[in-house]
Amino acid sequence: MSTAAARRPRFRRDAAALQPMQMTARDLEILRCIATHRFLRSSQCAALAGGSVQQVLRRLQLLYHHGYLERPAAQIDYYHRGGSQEMVYGLASRGAGRLRRDLDMPFSRMDWSGKNRRAGRLFLEHALMVSDIMVTLQLACRKTPGIRFLTGEDIALPAAVQKAREPFHWHVNVSTRHRVGVIPDAIFGLEYADLPEGRNRAWFFLEADRGTMPVIRQNLDQTSFFRKMLAYEATWTQRIHCTRLGLSRFRVLTVTNSPERAANLTAACGQLERGQGLFIFGDITAVQSGENLLHHPFQTGRSGERTSLSGY
Repeated sequence: MSTAAARRPRFRRDAAALQPMQMTARDLEILRCIATHRFLRSSQCAALAGGSVQQVLRRLQLLYHHGYLERPAAQIDYYHRGGSQEMVYGLASRGAGRLRRDLDMPFSRMDWSGKNRRAGRLFLEHALMVSDIMVTLQLACRKTPGIRFLTGEDIALPAAVQKAREPFHWHVNVSTRHRVGVIPDAIFGLEYADLPEGRNRAWFFLEADRGTMPVIRQNLDQTSFFRKMLAYEATWTQRIHCTRLGLSRFRVLTVTNSPERAANLTAACGQLERGQGLFIFGDITAVQSGENLLHHPFQTGRSGERTSLSGY
């Protein structure tokens, strides 16, 4: 059989041409990782699941063609640009069913299969920026003794909030006339082995900023990043993080698309009346550089002050 004949279609399933597959423990781990992060590049699947990269790539292909994974059609645009491109995967309905059956994962965490297929290019690019940051942090924790990576699933939410469809979505008053919604792009925690119980966990709300939203606008009726900062500051002041999430403290990590944008966001943060210490700013080059992100000197919302996640 020629190479062209043997090559399977990238964005159309061809299960008829495949041999029956037996689900392995690593397959389930791949599905679990993708369910956690929403979208993952093939190299990220291999890094998180472990084992031979080529073997993981083969299993990803099988999982896609057998209907356990989606390949969002929006990434076709990347292939039109030419050159070698990594495949991006999301969870399909069959994969969600398998995770519920074998790992008892709730469908509320995985109800994305239709949205994954229809995800547009801008949405996909933002979601991949989020997963790039989260996976980089997770892998950094694996390499750093004494620090364990946590996700929102590790938060002991109050019983009433656990039942909510979107437990990490809340509303807050930022002025007498303005009430806005807050939905972090992701939530993660770091657990430090050298600190006593009760003080050994730090929680972060992640904002992945691609520079598409104005930094400040003239009124709060319009969306802006400054309005987001006001909402997080109000969350702290009104102790919503305690009553809704059961967290004693949090910080907001913003990773944006350039050093210049990070400087502009930091300057805007300085206009808050209070709460500048809640915020940490960096840019995507720190994620892309390959350095250990836990040791990166992030800029805080206070001018001239820097901090690292490992020293929190």
